[in-house]
Amino acid sequence: MDLFTNAIDDGQTPLAERLRPRQLSEIVGQQHLLGTGCPLRLIIENDQLSSLIFWGPPGTGKTTLAQVIAHSTSSRFIFFSAIMNGVKEIRSIVARAKEDRALYTTRTILFVDEIHRFNKSQQDAFLPALEKGDIILIGATTENPSFEVNAALLSRARVFVLEALDSTAITELINRALTDVRGFGAQQVTITADAIEQLAQLAQGDARIALGNLQLVVETAAGAQIDSPFVARTLQQRALRYDKGGDEHYNVISAFIKSVRGSDPDAALYWLARMIDAGEDPLFIARRLVILAAEDVGNADPRGLQLAVSAQQAVHFVGMPEGRIILAQATTYLASAPKSNAAYTGINEALAEVRSSGALEVPLHIRNAPTKLMQEMHYGTGYKYAHDAASGYQQQEYLPEQLQQRQFYRPVARGYEKIIAERLNFYRNQNMQDEKID
Repeated sequence: MDLFTNAIDDGQTPLAERLRPRQLSEIVGQQHLLGTGCPLRLIIENDQLSSLIFWGPPGTGKTTLAQVIAHSTSSRFIFFSAIMNGVKEIRSIVARAKEDRALYTTRTILFVDEIHRFNKSQQDAFLPALEKGDIILIGATTENPSFEVNAALLSRARVFVLEALDSTAITELINRALTDVRGFGAQQVTITADAIEQLAQLAQGDARIALGNLQLVVETAAGAQIDSPFVARTLQQRALRYDKGGDEHYNVISAFIKSVRGSDPDAALYWLARMIDAGEDPLFIARRLVILAAEDVGNADPRGLQLAVSAQQAVHFVGMPEGRIILAQATTYLASAPKSNAAYTGINEALAEVRSSGALEVPLHIRNAPTKLMQEMHYGTGYKYAHDAASGYQQQEYLPEQLQQRQFYRPVARGYEKIIAERLNFYRNQNMQDEKID
């Protein structure tokens, strides 16, 4: 069965495929894109397609949107998997698209699933056809397109971000499956509200998981009542309270961050394990560690940010389950490191000042003076070159006149930042005479 063949209910087709929406009115969630008057809805309804990138977690409707477009467009629509196909197949499709356009004025839309699976050079194969208008590309990816999609390709496409479905949307899907004739509408399924809620939580925002789990428990029950304990036994996993789109998601990540900030590696590892066991995106955790390394460790241990960035890259390269070890190393290092939020508070204070006082004049002696006229206007006059001093420091003002002596960065007396504080104190106490650093 291909993407656009009507699903045959022969007992073998997965429930998620049988219930896949074929028109906009059947799609659940993504109201920020598909609500009345929203851009993506208008693009589909008016058949005014340009190249698009759908970015979002698994099970949020990227392929479904492609199918809806396929049923509503007058173009030739081709489904293409980056996992199964390569550049050779791309060239063949492009050649056919060019011919159809020239001979029959037929537009070709190429839907590329898992487009991030192509490396940057492979993605280049799309560019000539896009530039000439021979194809319209619709790509789907679970990875940040800023990092995984060729910049040239990205500049020619419009990115739409799909969000993980909340528990309300998942519950709606489950109830639809229980009543729709394509699902279990022709059967007498008895299921409690608690069991439906549990299935919605276990799905973690993924419609495919929700419907797959529902199919499993209904088929296993064989007509018996389905309650919460039955769901837990059938799926052989605890119903962890961890909904990616709900409060518990934010509660757990908050506990994780605060444990690292509070220098408790044991608690940090526990909350890390909670997220991993619940199926949290490991790159989401890695990104939080990178932010935390700058915000809460900062210059008290500059190696923390280096390690966090390396961990993000390593997790992306290695994947799971081995990526859990990398996340654990970065977590325990940052939790054990000395802490400083001086960079965080400093930039916030500086931004507040900019927004309060506006664009103050740059002092004349540190202005750029590339022309003779600007030199005659005394731009750059009086500037002291720091390296001319034996200490590498020249006392002079760099802030606007209204802010002279203002301090935004206040290093703490912990870790490496203690050394930074001593150095800055030396500079601030330096008189106009050149002195050597002891």
